[in-house]
Amino acid sequence: MADSHAKNHDYHLLEPSPWPIAASFSALILAVGAIVWMRSQAGGAGLFGVQGPWVFGIGAMLVMATAFMWWRDVIKESHHGDHTPVVQLHLRYGMILFIASEVMFFVAWFWAYFDVALFPSGIFQPTNVTEQIGLVQRNEFIGGTWPPQPNDAFHSTFDPWGLPFVNTLILLLSGVTVTWAHHAMLENNRKHLIWGLTLTVLLGVLFTFCQAYEYGHAAFNYSGHIYGATFFMATGFHGAHVIIGTVFLFVCLLRAIGGDFTPKKHFGFEAAAWYWHFVDVVWLFLFVSIYVWGAGPNPGGH
Repeated sequence: MADSHAKNHDYHLLEPSPWPIAASFSALILAVGAIVWMRSQAGGAGLFGVQGPWVFGIGAMLVMATAFMWWRDVIKESHHGDHTPVVQLHLRYGMILFIASEVMFFVAWFWAYFDVALFPSGIFQPTNVTEQIGLVQRNEFIGGTWPPQPNDAFHSTFDPWGLPFVNTLILLLSGVTVTWAHHAMLENNRKHLIWGLTLTVLLGVLFTFCQAYEYGHAAFNYSGHIYGATFFMATGFHGAHVIIGTVFLFVCLLRAIGGDFTPKKHFGFEAAAWYWHFVDVVWLFLFVSIYVWGAGPNPGGH
């Protein structure tokens, strides 16, 4: 009798997995922790007596642990031969849709920034008391100009041609090295693949350190001012993506050293390279719009 469980198609039917629901709860804890943490900056209370940074940290660790276990299973599926050409194509579709969702994520931060940068005095006539109060507060915080007038919470913007420009060069160079690694892999040159990935990871770490140094010397804070809020949310989430991308590429580096990836089967690395190029492009938009265009007449002054 024929085997009723024989596989006669190119698709991979997934086994039951706990990781999707675990990822959902972990992300929920992470998001709640981030909200509580940001509210605490304005004097808000913690969550059931636990402060926001702790809730955020627990959520972050759970997300990382779930991601590790989930992607470990995906790598095992690939080694077992479950990633047929059709499955690899659909994995690429999934990565494209994920990056598209990330684009819209950053659209929200750019929207918030340009809303106040292009219309610091507002663009509507208030129709009730609440809108009137909101418009007064908007003008009070921004001063009707962008960048805002210097005050206790805001002194000046960054000089775009200092450390921000250096960071731009670092990311552009990392785009070159990851492309070098990609071409080396397609040519089955494992030595150059490893060197390209190593340099890309080091450049990603260097960018993160430079960003942290920049934050430590900012002439404004996150709380108490809309410029600081829009700046740190946009560049901070980009920085988070740089860290995630660096970890992504580091895992690819370890896999490359271990003998993974071939010219015909390398989706894990390809996805990491796509993600890294996306991070590069977002930074170029941030650099041009926030650092250069939004620098104001006296950038870098204190």
